[in-house]
Amino acid sequence: MGVIDEARLQRLLGAEDLAWLVARIRQRLQRGQSLDTTVTLSDATASQRSAVQRLLGRPPVPGRALTVSLPSLDRLLRDSGVSRSGLEAAIIALTGEVIDPRAAVAEQNAAWRRALGPLSAAVEKRPELSAWLAELDRSGLVRRLLGTAPAAEPVLAELAAVVRELPASGELLGGFAARVVGRAHALDDGLPLATLTLSAARALSGLDSGSGAEWRREVWASVGILRDELSATVLTLGLPGHPASATGRALGELREAGQPAVLTLRQVVRDKIRLQAPYVFICENPIVVSAAADRLGPGCAPLVCSNGQPSAAVMHLLRQLTADGTRLLYHGDFDWGGIRIGNVIFDRVSTAPWRFAAEDYQTMTSAVPSQGHALSGAPVAASWDPALKPAMTAAARAIEEEHVLDHLLSDLATGRPAALG
Repeated sequence: MGVIDEARLQRLLGAEDLAWLVARIRQRLQRGQSLDTTVTLSDATASQRSAVQRLLGRPPVPGRALTVSLPSLDRLLRDSGVSRSGLEAAIIALTGEVIDPRAAVAEQNAAWRRALGPLSAAVEKRPELSAWLAELDRSGLVRRLLGTAPAAEPVLAELAAVVRELPASGELLGGFAARVVGRAHALDDGLPLATLTLSAARALSGLDSGSGAEWRREVWASVGILRDELSATVLTLGLPGHPASATGRALGELREAGQPAVLTLRQVVRDKIRLQAPYVFICENPIVVSAAADRLGPGCAPLVCSNGQPSAAVMHLLRQLTADGTRLLYHGDFDWGGIRIGNVIFDRVSTAPWRFAAEDYQTMTSAVPSQGHALSGAPVAASWDPALKPAMTAAARAIEEEHVLDHLLSDLATGRPAALG
């Protein structure tokens, strides 16, 4: 650095009225800018002007602006012996080392590449996750969650281990975390590792973004991990069982008896439900299942009940069925709550309406104008039929599944949908 007389330097440049000048010079050094220039203070006080006059030994210049030549200041420091290495060395002596911002950015990027190394290596063997990893880096999610590369490094190493193990085969969330990461609570809600793992699970299963406990349960289930495996259930009737599993054998017996079956998320994930039927009907309310069991018994076509907003068990079963080539048909209540539930089903899984379009609604309200009750609440557009919202708004009648049970049971008896008439 050369010889610096720190006491003289402090007396020369350490005055409060020259703080602006020191700050401007340091700012230029931090930005990698040249000191072969001038700096100007546009609205200088009298004391600031006097301080520069004493520093440079020059008479005051008229006006409020105050300009200092940095090359002149550099020569003054060298010639006086205050800083034989010049202005840059003097500013560093006064204010501390200046980090080159470009070098700092390069080092930071290198640190992040090192931190992401294990995850990148894991994804090299999982090409279906390459777009996910690229988006993870582009979006800055990792940096927002983990802050710095040193803090991120152990978490990303654990994420790499988790990614290599996905999908699982019906393993409990805590058990999976303990086996792969060594801590049973490593994937608990709200932890960065859980958030990042959920994003990888969505990429693997193709699920849309969402929020809430039920959505997270659904995402975990989509990659074979069970979170609260018993409370999420799905009500069914007439699903043919497969003798390869205990769940399949139980389904077969219940179908022959014409009795409904309640499956837990655990059963749906661990014992894959396979069907040969071309259609599976979906209803919103358990009353349809009860009526079908009473009237049709073992003659009922395969029927799944969403029981209001669909649980993770419902959605996982429906995705299994569509993956096997089964066509899903959905019916719900013709009220605004029913449309919201329908939107969840139609938006998340490939489904066709079952007597649940504008034409069906208009036919029903025209045939029996007093049918149902007054429609109330905020209108909702139906994602599967844009004409349904205006039709319901015009008629202002709520038609629930109880009002069309005979039509629904007729379709369930034949195993094929029919137009409402």
